Amino acid sequence: MASLFDELQWRGLIHQATDREMLAQRLDHDRMVGYIGFDPSAGSLHVGHLQQLCTLRRFQAAGHQAIGLVGGGTGMIGDPSGKSEERNLLGSEELDANRAAIRAQVAALLDTGGAEGALLVDNSDWLAPARLLEFLRDVGKHFSVNEMIRKDSVRNRLEGREQSLSFTEFSYMLLQSWDFVQLHDRYGCELQLGGSDQWGNITEGVDLVRRLRGASAYGLTSPLVTKSDGTKFGKTEGGSVWLDPARTSPYAFYQFWLRTPDADTGPYLRRFTMLDRGRIEELEQALGEHPERREAQRALAAEMTAVVHGPAEAGRAEAAAAVLFTDKVADLDGPTLAGALSDAPSTVVGRAQLESGVPVLDALRLSGLAGSNRDARQLLSQGSVYINGARAAADHVLTPADVLHGRWVILRKGKATQHVLVVAGG
Repeated sequence: MASLFDELQWRGLIHQATDREMLAQRLDHDRMVGYIGFDPSAGSLHVGHLQQLCTLRRFQAAGHQAIGLVGGGTGMIGDPSGKSEERNLLGSEELDANRAAIRAQVAALLDTGGAEGALLVDNSDWLAPARLLEFLRDVGKHFSVNEMIRKDSVRNRLEGREQSLSFTEFSYMLLQSWDFVQLHDRYGCELQLGGSDQWGNITEGVDLVRRLRGASAYGLTSPLVTKSDGTKFGKTEGGSVWLDPARTSPYAFYQFWLRTPDADTGPYLRRFTMLDRGRIEELEQALGEHPERREAQRALAAEMTAVVHGPAEAGRAEAAAAVLFTDKVADLDGPTLAGALSDAPSTVVGRAQLESGVPVLDALRLSGLAGSNRDARQLLSQGSVYINGARAAADHVLTPADVLHGRWVILRKGKATQHVLVVAGG
């Protein structure tokens, strides 16, 4: 078995570890059982969760047993880690829907087939039937409040001038620690992985396994993903980048990775992709020598879209990106084009307007691509206006024949400034 610990270090995926030397030896020479938990606080995971999922996928690929835990029980409370204010508590119907969606997403990213496949569990199986008095007596007595309030996830909330921490959230650490004990008892789990914001919860779980079962357990965290410019990873103007294709289309997902700044591309290739070291170093070299070609970003986008949405969707997204600003855009199928245009600025026009005919001059002003008739005429005379990727004649009149898939007319100014006319009405 290859040295997984060294591989994780090279990829920048090790931040903190309990008993680092022993854990490295165990990862490299023994078969371990490890888990990561995901609370169903929303109906989809987002790219911020991907580093942990990819790490668990890497753990499994190295020959270890992976467990993906959906926090149906802890999700009823909410983890205070990394949060500046208390989460809204979810209703049972919303929580159930979220649990099902996240379970499916975790399953899709891991190999769950066969006897050695990853396990998917839900902590509501043991937390829901737990009895309060027994839990406090058998588990709560092992936790020191003095120690708990020194944990970053708790201390940061307590020190905030206008923040508070309810007892509900304060108890989260006990529940997550109990998860570790239950997974140890049921599946022989010895390792919990997570982001660095989970360190306090993880070390308490390691300690509880030792106290209650007299057994060794380990914790391993990865650094939280950051962007070199200081902005938050996984956020765009449209909000979070989700793994659910209904929330973030495969094309928009592809574009998120394609737009990765040069300074972040190498670290993301290492942390997220399963590409081997030699290939990543080739891409990093190409990025340094010819950044304008964006070869590394294209590889990152293709790889991550294939991991989350499958090779077929990755291929469609790549093809759409290649032709979106050419006259081949009209050849894209409806769903792919819809995804490609999802972030483009748009203006609604009535079908009756198009049936009457809309001069391209008017369309340019309507869309805001030209501020006046004079500006529009100048753009047209320069050959800088395109309709559905084809250069527009100055006297062109838009009609229903210009509408793609019954919904869109794509106007473009110059090489890259697009505006979509969305056709409404029967």
